Amino acid sequence: MSNNEKSRQGRKKKSGCRGLFLLILVLALLVAGGGWYTMGLRAVEPGSTEEVIVDIPSGTGASMIVEILDEAGLVRNKTCAKINAKIGHYDSLQANTYIFNRGMSFQQIMKIINEGDFEHLSKETVEVKDGARLTQVAADIAGPLNMSAEDILAKWKDEAYVRELIDKYWFLTDDILDEKVMNPLEGYLYADTYFLTAGNNDIEGFTEMCLDRMDTELTARKDRIDASGFSVHEFLTLTSIVTKEATADDQAAVAGVFMNRLDQGISLGSDVTVGYIFDIDRVELKKSQLDSDNPYNTRKFTGLPPGPISTVIGNAMDAVLDYQKSDDLFFFADENGKVHFYKTESDFEQGIEDFGLLKDTETEEEQQ
Repeated sequence: MSNNEKSRQGRKKKSGCRGLFLLILVLALLVAGGGWYTMGLRAVEPGSTEEVIVDIPSGTGASMIVEILDEAGLVRNKTCAKINAKIGHYDSLQANTYIFNRGMSFQQIMKIINEGDFEHLSKETVEVKDGARLTQVAADIAGPLNMSAEDILAKWKDEAYVRELIDKYWFLTDDILDEKVMNPLEGYLYADTYFLTAGNNDIEGFTEMCLDRMDTELTARKDRIDASGFSVHEFLTLTSIVTKEATADDQAAVAGVFMNRLDQGISLGSDVTVGYIFDIDRVELKKSQLDSDNPYNTRKFTGLPPGPISTVIGNAMDAVLDYQKSDDLFFFADENGKVHFYKTESDFEQGIEDFGLLKDTETEEEQQ
C-alpha cells in the first residue's frame, strides 16, 4: 500500500470519527434538551394540593395565559411553557375563573383551560326555589350576582332585553309582554340549584342558564303540552298555581279541580293568585285584597290569570298534564296540610266548619 493510500484511509477514519462524535453530540443535546423541556413543564411543587385561583379573561391567547400562570406561580420554566403553548394544539382555550393547585403540571393546567373543565371552575351554588315569586328569586340571587334586587327586576322587565330572549327561546312569546302581566319572566326561570362561574355570574348569563334548563324541561313535554290544548304560557300559569296550592302528593288532584272549574266556567277561586298581587304568601287575606280588581284575582275573575305566579319544576308540570280526573270542584288544606276535596259548595263549607277553620269574628283590620 502506498503512502498516499495510507494517508487517505487515515483521513477517512478521522472523518468518520468526527461524524460519529457529532452524531453522539447531537443526540446528547437532543436528550438533554428533551429532558430540560420535560422538566420545565413539570409541576412547580409536585404533590402539593395548595389551591391557586386564576382568572383567564375573555380573548386571552395561549402566550398571555403563560404570563398569567407564571404570575400565579404555576410555571416551572416560562420558556418551556411558551414552547408548549405554541405546539400543544390548545385551540379552544376558554375564559373563566379556575382553581388549580401547585401540584399540577403545565400541560395538565392547559388541558383544563382548553376544555373548560367544570370540576376546576371557581363556582358557587345559587338556588332558585320551587314556588318562589320572581321578587323572591331576585332577592336570593342579588348577593351572588353583586346586584340589587331592584336592578335585577328592572332588567327582567326591560322590554328590549325581554324581546332578545323571545327571539332566542321558542317557548317565550309576546304573551309575556302583555300589559296585564306583572313580571314578564315570572314562571319561566326553572326552579333548581345552579352553579355560578365567571362565565355566567352576570344577570344575562344567569337568566339564560335558568331558561336553558326550562327549555330542556318544556321540550321534553312539548307534544303533551300541545295535546292539552293550553299554550305554553297558559300551561305554566296553571302549573304555578297548582305549585302554590299543594304539595307534590296532592298536585294532580288539585289540578283536576282547577280543570273542572275551567271547563265549567267557574272562577278558580285561588287565594294564592290574590297573594301574588300583593307579593305575599299569606293564606288569610284581607277583604280589600280579595275584592281587588287586579286581573290576577281569580276569586273575582274566571279563567286563568294573565301569567304564572311562581317558579315550577317538572313534577308539577306532570301533575297538570296527568291531572287526576274527578267531579270535585272544591278543596281546602287543614291545619296539618292535608287537602280535602268536595263536589259541592255546601259540603265544602261544612267541611271547613267541621275542621274549625271558620272565624267567629273578623277584626276591623281584616275587614278592610
